[in-house]
Amino acid sequence: MTILYLLIPLTLILLSLAVWAFFWAVRNDQFEDLEGPAHRILFDEDENDLTPEERQRRRAQAAQRDAPPPQDDEPTQR
Repeated sequence: MTILYLLIPLTLILLSLAVWAFFWAVRNDQFEDLEGPAHRILFDEDENDLTPEERQRRRAQAAQRDAPPPQDDEPTQR
């Protein structure tokens, strides 16, 4: 019977901790997108995971790689 004096407060503490964790998760948008991570694993590279700066840098590198090399109009003399 004396163990109940320990178990009841311990249960209430754990319950309050679980309720606090749930409300913290809701407040910090942890449940915002439930399906996104499940679908994201199906793609090799997802640009949505990149920051806007990384997206611009990747696009600039792709444009630079696809651009033809510059042509000189005048021949060089040595």
